[in-house]
Amino acid sequence: MRELYGAVGADDGGLLDVGDGNFVYWEVCGNPAGEPAVVVHGGPGSGCSPGARRYFDPERYRVVLFDQRGCGRSTPHASDPATDMRHNTTAHLLADMERLREHLGIDRWVMYGASWGSTLALAYAERHPERVSAVVIAGVTTTRRVETDWLYRGVGRFFPEQWARFRDAVPEAGPGGDLIQAYARRMEDPDHAVRAHAAAEWCAWEDAVLSLEPGGKPTPYTDRVGDARLAFVRICTHYFANAAWLEEGELLGGAHRLAGIPGVLVHGRLDLSSPLDTAWELARAWPDARLEIVEDAGHKGGASTGARIVTALDQFARTS
Repeated sequence: MRELYGAVGADDGGLLDVGDGNFVYWEVCGNPAGEPAVVVHGGPGSGCSPGARRYFDPERYRVVLFDQRGCGRSTPHASDPATDMRHNTTAHLLADMERLREHLGIDRWVMYGASWGSTLALAYAERHPERVSAVVIAGVTTTRRVETDWLYRGVGRFFPEQWARFRDAVPEAGPGGDLIQAYARRMEDPDHAVRAHAAAEWCAWEDAVLSLEPGGKPTPYTDRVGDARLAFVRICTHYFANAAWLEEGELLGGAHRLAGIPGVLVHGRLDLSSPLDTAWELARAWPDARLEIVEDAGHKGGASTGARIVTALDQFARTS
């Protein structure tokens, strides 16, 4: 099985002024003369991770990582209730990516993203296809309302006890109410205890959905603590309550814009969080994409998923 590359440190980085009082943290590693690539992290609101660097051959790639607005080392931080979320939307993130690309003098780059990162990478590629040389995405999502309704309601049929706790933590939603909106309102409450409790319940539910998967950390969401957890849940609920400011089915409907861009979609068959049908639909709509189904993995991935990602990225690396 293909191994991940060894750990490498960042060679350069900083805070980029992207307007609206926001500064986006970025870093670069690998070969300065290598194939440019950008890592689009998940969440939304997770922040970039050094582990993502290990998917790329450091001799053949120049890898850019960044923390999306409001999370990680970007400022202001969404854990602060005073941070204005009006300036944190999909359109803002896409503009930030373009500003970062221009700042680094990159003409085109390979895109890698997972989970929410796949949604944002697809949105960027459909708006700026001339700036994308290839796309590798895992745990494929397009953040349609049908997808978020499944994740925060439909999949509850597999975990009725945990879903009841998730629902009952926001009784103001009422029977059949919009739980995402209710959690989003709680994450805007000035009372820290209210926000902290809502964030804990949200993360407990996310972990429950992934609890049947054989790979990955057992509690990747509740392992988040303090400001990182608050920012993550505040940003998640903000984006999902607004359907990521995308028309329903927009990314699948716009997949024809990706014609000529090679893509690899890596998706675990055991993914209850983001069921396989979205990746399958995207592969059918994107003429140059290849779907690779990992039979023994889910949303958290694992060794088999990592090997598929590394192999796909090796395919698009600079050869000289």
